[in-house]
Amino acid sequence: MHPRRPDGFDGLGYRGVSRDELGPGSRPFSSGSELGSWVTTPPDIPGSRNLHWGEKTPPYGAGTPLGCASSNEEATLGAGGPGAEQLNRFAGFGIGLASLFTENVLAHPCIVLRRQCQVNYHARNYHLTPFTIVNIMYCINKTQGPRALWKGMGSTFIVQGITLGTEGIISEFTPLPRELSHKWNLKQIGGHLLLKGLTHVIAMPFYSASLIETVQSEIIRDNPGILDCVKEGIGRVVGLGVPHSKRLLPLMVLTFPTALHGVLHYVISSIVQKLVLFVLKRDNSHNLPTESSTSVQNMLDAYFPELIASFAASLCADVMLYPLETVLHRLHIQGTRTIIDNTDLGYEVLPINTQYEGMKDCINTIKREEGMQGFYKGFGAVIVQYTLHMAVLQLTKIIYSTLLQNVS
Repeated sequence: MHPRRPDGFDGLGYRGVSRDELGPGSRPFSSGSELGSWVTTPPDIPGSRNLHWGEKTPPYGAGTPLGCASSNEEATLGAGGPGAEQLNRFAGFGIGLASLFTENVLAHPCIVLRRQCQVNYHARNYHLTPFTIVNIMYCINKTQGPRALWKGMGSTFIVQGITLGTEGIISEFTPLPRELSHKWNLKQIGGHLLLKGLTHVIAMPFYSASLIETVQSEIIRDNPGILDCVKEGIGRVVGLGVPHSKRLLPLMVLTFPTALHGVLHYVISSIVQKLVLFVLKRDNSHNLPTESSTSVQNMLDAYFPELIASFAASLCADVMLYPLETVLHRLHIQGTRTIIDNTDLGYEVLPINTQYEGMKDCINTIKREEGMQGFYKGFGAVIVQYTLHMAVLQLTKIIYSTLLQNVS
């Protein structure tokens, strides 16, 4: 439940640097001083993902004060007059919004199928390629309707909100840094990663409830309320609510794999994002804006590098941690009396009756009974998800380039 993504459920922010040193996506960090410290917001428990180091970039305009333009944006917009400036601003906002919409809405059917395949230990078809996963999506849509592919989407947003809120509260009342300063040290990094781990652990019961909503078959479930995720998460903590079987794993057993997955996803995506952003901006620096350069190209150079870096970061983290995510989801779903769709046929339902004792036993059982490919069940959905995301980014880029050229 991305790439959110879940997952698809983080990039390095700097404090204390001037506004002119930062590109688009900069926003003032509340500090009480005039402009305060400026923090980059580059473009994840899965899927999450967010406002700080390695977190996904919000749509343009969400992190920038209304009417304020970053230095790159000012260079981009300086030569076009008020009309061109407003159009370029709208273009930046639209590009970011298209990326956000793709990650959290259009990609959700891929996340649903991906999670169902991961927890389906019965499955004979592992759906390692996008061709088989698209066929199953079509069959489920035909037999249950489109609602079956978008189930649990509201709960994923709730989990993201809980994660962000928890992180903010912990950082406010503890010395754990929410961002890393420009002159970071090992102690700051340790505290920062500890904050991320604690955030995922606190959000863990709500993530379990959201996971159940995304994999539970639409055939047998009642209409869930929008806050059922919160209610069931609290019930999981206090031991009340929906009855579970004796195979339900205690939350303490789930703590380590949940925190491990969340922190690793954060670290990998942060490193990849920084590397890609460095390469893209270095390439763009060789093409300094001149009088003959078009405002269209300047706009694309200003807005697209961070979106591409975020895309690459999420993709690499999801691919590298897919086996761990499979183990994590099976542990979370065990003992919850969840019934999923039959991912071999696209119709009928199957109960989940695993008996793993913990993370190590789950890994050994999958390796013994399903082979190494068992860790990658449903991987075709990841390919479909990120192919769709890249297609939307490219299409948006073409549309805005055409519009701006026509206006120019």
